[in-house]
Amino acid sequence: MDFMVILQFIVLLGGIYLGVKLGGMGVGYAGGLGVVVLAILGMKVDMKDIPIDVILIIASVISAITALQVAGGLDYLVQVASKILRKNPKQINFLAPIVTYLLTILAGTGHTAFSMIPVIVEVAKTQNIKPSAPLALSVVSSQVAITASPISAAFVAMSGLCEKLGVSYPKLLFICISTTFVAMLITAFIVNKFYDLDLSKDPVYKERLSKGLVAEIKAEEYKEPKPYAK
Repeated sequence: MDFMVILQFIVLLGGIYLGVKLGGMGVGYAGGLGVVVLAILGMKVDMKDIPIDVILIIASVISAITALQVAGGLDYLVQVASKILRKNPKQINFLAPIVTYLLTILAGTGHTAFSMIPVIVEVAKTQNIKPSAPLALSVVSSQVAITASPISAAFVAMSGLCEKLGVSYPKLLFICISTTFVAMLITAFIVNKFYDLDLSKDPVYKERLSKGLVAEIKAEEYKEPKPYAK
């Protein structure tokens, strides 16, 4: 294998490691630093091929999301979403994916879905619904929503590519939001209509229940958000 290829691979792994160590906003900037180092090492880079606008927008998005998280805004959004699910428990199979979808649209990252998992499980069990159904729907919808979030790095990069093809930013946003949201609702309807979601009939659950392995359902407790989170 060519020495330069090995060296570039080492720089790639180094950038990933540095990003993980820094966390938050550092992830994006560590990646940018890695690209600069690769260019210095001799990778062919033509200035006209570099999407400067897209890079700057991605940097702005990363900074905004980090500020949102530090201020407690992300925790506030999760609390609001939790209250919505608890007020309408019977509609968990529709509301859970809608909530995680909207959280990703607003926050620009699918990681918000992880915060909703305990609430979804709690609400589903209280309604005798297999938690696997709303959980699967929620996780998938949160990831699909990344392609429709106007502040996600993925959407910004995609808009930079599509603009050259004559697809404007607003048009692309309309297409992505409408198609992903409708697809999510159709999937939720199919799961809700054609799958047996009765938790009490599940053999694995019944076995675990008989052995006393099923923990008591407890409501998730949340700390009061910071005064400036909202």
